[in-house]
Amino acid sequence: TLALGQGVRRLHVSAAFNAKAKVSMSRFEPSNFVNYEKLNENVNIVRKRLNRPLTLSEKIVYGHLDDPVGQDIARGRTYLRLRPDRVAMQDATAQMAMLQFISSGLPQVAVPSTIHCDHLIEAQIGGAKDLARAKDINAEVYNFLASAGAKYGVGFWKPGSGIIHQIILENYAYPGVLLIGTDSHTPNGGGLGSICIGVGGADAVDVMAGIPWELKCPNVIGVKLTGKLSGWTSPKDVILKVAGILTVKGGTGAIVEYHGPGVDSISCTGMATICNMGAEIGATTSVFPYNHRMKTYLEKTGRGDIAALADDYADLLVPDVGCEYDSMVEINLDELKPHINGPFTPDLAHPMADIGATAVKNGWPLEVKVGLIGSCTNSSYEDMGRSASVAKQALDKGLKCKAAFTITPGSEQIRATIERDGYSKILGDVGGMVLANACGPCIGQWDRRDVKKGEKNTIVTSYNRNFTARNDANPATHAFVASPEIVTALAIAGTLDFNPEVDYLTAANGEKFKLKPPSADELPKLDFDPGQDTYQHPPAEGGSKLRVDVSPTSTRLQLLEPFDKWAGGDLEDLQILIKANGLSWVVVGDDNYGEGSSREHAALEPRHLGGRCIIVKSFARIHETNLKKQGMLPLTFQNPADYDKIRPDDKISIKGLATFAPGKPLSTVVKHSDGTKDEFQLNHTFNETQIEWFQAGSALNRMKELQ
Repeated sequence: TLALGQGVRRLHVSAAFNAKAKVSMSRFEPSNFVNYEKLNENVNIVRKRLNRPLTLSEKIVYGHLDDPVGQDIARGRTYLRLRPDRVAMQDATAQMAMLQFISSGLPQVAVPSTIHCDHLIEAQIGGAKDLARAKDINAEVYNFLASAGAKYGVGFWKPGSGIIHQIILENYAYPGVLLIGTDSHTPNGGGLGSICIGVGGADAVDVMAGIPWELKCPNVIGVKLTGKLSGWTSPKDVILKVAGILTVKGGTGAIVEYHGPGVDSISCTGMATICNMGAEIGATTSVFPYNHRMKTYLEKTGRGDIAALADDYADLLVPDVGCEYDSMVEINLDELKPHINGPFTPDLAHPMADIGATAVKNGWPLEVKVGLIGSCTNSSYEDMGRSASVAKQALDKGLKCKAAFTITPGSEQIRATIERDGYSKILGDVGGMVLANACGPCIGQWDRRDVKKGEKNTIVTSYNRNFTARNDANPATHAFVASPEIVTALAIAGTLDFNPEVDYLTAANGEKFKLKPPSADELPKLDFDPGQDTYQHPPAEGGSKLRVDVSPTSTRLQLLEPFDKWAGGDLEDLQILIKANGLSWVVVGDDNYGEGSSREHAALEPRHLGGRCIIVKSFARIHETNLKKQGMLPLTFQNPADYDKIRPDDKISIKGLATFAPGKPLSTVVKHSDGTKDEFQLNHTFNETQIEWFQAGSALNRMKELQ
């Protein structure tokens, strides 16, 4: 009966679609349309083939298969060939992505694509001056990206427009879209029911070139939410708790799919926060099912037509009844308490009630030197409102922040709206400094001067990552991650052991008072103020006559030359991690190799400097693919204990490349300087297409061979 009912519903849905006018994917691309009909058609084919209910992530991923009829589908095992709807690139990674696209020789991108200038603006003295300085220092990079965007049909968001993930949420994400982005926090868009996956620039080039994009078929981790958020507990606390449960590796190879009755108590931007920080558990991406909170957000951001269409396809945009997850986590939001994670890793989770005692026990500094709110994780209108709600209470009692305090708006739209609605003034009056609409300290773009390098200190942020030295390049900085409202409270109190749920502050007049739980509007009562126009459309007439701006004397940019092809034999006598005299070399590493940022450069540079092979216990997902794209050999020890057999002065040969095939291990001969040797097996995850990349010297070389 259930299946029949769903079938009848789907027939009705198709009829409804045919009766509707086409709906544009965004206001910037009026001739590219949301295609739920095709998504629905593909999902029906796959559901019939697999003969089982599908999770939401399966619907969106399998709904974008290049060949839904013939594709081999096995979670955690097969490689899927997918057709993403769009590409987004931040300015640090877009440079290499666009240089690679130029090398492909193609005249225009095949799917809607955008570049976002957010990574190159250093926080120093305040938003306007920092932005002006960045425009001057990075002029040649911005000119290159703007001119390349214009020539190849890529939208260009200028410096000052905001952080890539906030711009995507406000303009490009929508329920059911498959988007890839050249930044690991691209999953932010899952808060709007999208499958948004962080990739390397070479993957983006494939999609922009109209080539199917490969993804290992993800497992699906279910997170069932019950109860309701209330009081000091925020959406950020959900992911802080999940990170504590699953750890930085627990989501690897999987999509995290949130569901259950608790979902409806979370705002759309709150869901985005949870999906954004899902990158810290190694997840491929995270996603929430379509609901009324998403509908409201779409309407408030000028996309009511997409919301209406999504309503017609609501069954398509939620998991099937009876679908199964590979594993399950359950969180009762009624019982969830505010958390703070850190230091030095985002999965070390502590309830706020415990952090003081834990810090004393471990010798972590209790004095909070700086509180930093905003970033792509937590810079929504609601986040800023809840933080201002806390700050206003302190101001009313004559208090200001004891710690330094910074605010990073997520976008020009958020900056303009919180300024109009008075939040910026409150946050400034309590002692805060508003930074540029950019990544800033979250990615280490912070000219910090209040402590010396090596000086032990504590900072608290509403960011997503807190690895050693990430924010300020000081390895002695103890960085903790929490919600913006908790960070604001800790900045006011000036100490890590302040728990706003139970502890008191002392007002200017000496009276003791407790902060009330924050409250704020999810979305502005008036429409969003868009602020300054910071978008550059590609020219309507195309860019064939335009020239890309790369100076031949530049020290930052250079047009690419292709890498050398595989010579046809085994790799013999590779040195261990050494550059000299054109020698080929190998890296040997431990677990989760490639975790972190700038992973594309971490693949290109070793290849450029003679690296041929990386042998480790395990890889971070994005980086393993990046290495393959550049013609490197990412291999794993079949027996992790073999790692201990390798010495720094060994020479390594990789055997079996003449018969290199999917699922067939390679072998290695390790020659020691004392004349002895060890031999053992190495595993790989290459498929047929990826082996062709290796043999051609890179994925880009292979793309040219096929033209």
